[in-house]
Amino acid sequence: MTQHKTAASDIVPFGQKVAFGFGMLANQMFPAALGVFMMVLVKGLGFPPLMWGIVYFFPRIFDCFTDPIMGFISDNTRSKWGRRKQYVFIGAIIMGISYYFMWQLYPENSLSYNFTYFMVWSFFFYLGLTIFSVPYVAMGYEMSSDFHERTNIMATAQWIGQWAWVIAPWFWVILYDPEWFENPAEGCRELSIWVGVTCMIFAMIPAIFIKSESTLNESSFASINLQTMGSSLKEIFKGFKEALSNKPFRKLCIATFFIFNSFNTIAAFSFFIIVYYMFNGDAGAAGIWPTLHGCLGALATTFLVIPIVTRMSKKFGKKQTFIISQGISIIGYILFWFLFVPGKPYLFLIALPFFSFGIGGLFMLMMSMTADVCDLDELNTGKRREGIFGSIYWWMVKFGFAIAGLLSGLFMTWVGFTPDAASQPEGAVTGMRIFYSGFPIVGTLIAMWVMRNYDLTEEVALDIRKQLELRKIKS
Repeated sequence: MTQHKTAASDIVPFGQKVAFGFGMLANQMFPAALGVFMMVLVKGLGFPPLMWGIVYFFPRIFDCFTDPIMGFISDNTRSKWGRRKQYVFIGAIIMGISYYFMWQLYPENSLSYNFTYFMVWSFFFYLGLTIFSVPYVAMGYEMSSDFHERTNIMATAQWIGQWAWVIAPWFWVILYDPEWFENPAEGCRELSIWVGVTCMIFAMIPAIFIKSESTLNESSFASINLQTMGSSLKEIFKGFKEALSNKPFRKLCIATFFIFNSFNTIAAFSFFIIVYYMFNGDAGAAGIWPTLHGCLGALATTFLVIPIVTRMSKKFGKKQTFIISQGISIIGYILFWFLFVPGKPYLFLIALPFFSFGIGGLFMLMMSMTADVCDLDELNTGKRREGIFGSIYWWMVKFGFAIAGLLSGLFMTWVGFTPDAASQPEGAVTGMRIFYSGFPIVGTLIAMWVMRNYDLTEEVALDIRKQLELRKIKS
């Protein structure tokens, strides 16, 4: 690797990185909290697994369609506040309010009423998430043009964002402790206001503190109004097609889809495996072990994975670091098969640091690499389209999340697992364990194969930056 040194002018002030990181905390706390709260639909409100999969699936599919539209709007907004800040602020408010209302569910209501109510508010929540997250992510891509400083920005953001996964597992303890709440549904109703308001404030911080320049007089942007709606939609589809025709970017999206989708498909299974396999279905005896699984895994990511991956990226390059970190995660999934031992729950803690390299290194590297891809796109098209690229990348993430939710319900149904039952049919828990270790290994291996010949290296990225700078001088 070349020893490129970041110029002082390209270093982003630490305060700006932290402001961006608070947005990441909100961006990760909402899904982290949802992962816990969603279990209450099954264990507290009686949703069957397939219905649970449906409420996971359809709002996220809606999200997938709105993301590219939001990316186009964000890229072409003329405003004295710039292209992104106002949307980040508005999206934060919609997310916070709708998250609270989404969880005002009561067991005495009919199952069909709770299902419909939750589904409707989920659409509002995911609309707010789109309005916030697409321009927010694009803000991060724009913060620096330096190859390594982009990784530093994303590392800082991911370090702050990981605290969501440290905190959220403790919601298990709060929701299921009768000294806190009479039942988990009541806990969701009350806890949702704290999650919604706190995350709303965190999400507003990038909009308030990250610097941006006015785009009022920008003549190269497409028009955004009712009269030009038809041409705008054509431009969106054109941008979508052009982005996916970018080979390095396509590889990033496909690799992320397989890793994130396979991880989220089995993420909720850890709770059931710990309770039903290690503690024979006694959630009370399981105590805080399900919480420690998530919390300590996130702490390993925060204090071990992110610093190591950041250093590796500078030494070996982003692609090679991706391959190594995902290979380490496979070791973790294999270890889980052997270290989920009834009566000895402390053993699975050994697997957590290895397992954490998977998701822990994924988004930090992929977001940094997507920023490099935006430079390549500018060289080829003359346009800065961070919003489009960010929306498509996160479209792939959310599409994977939607598929994962549906697959989770289907896998549980397939193996005959019934979440609310006192005991499980023979083979059901073993089936869950097979999927828990095997499914993400397959997804990770496919992603590693896809990324094996990713060619947007540091040398190539630096050459692209030089060409872009020369073009600006000539113009």
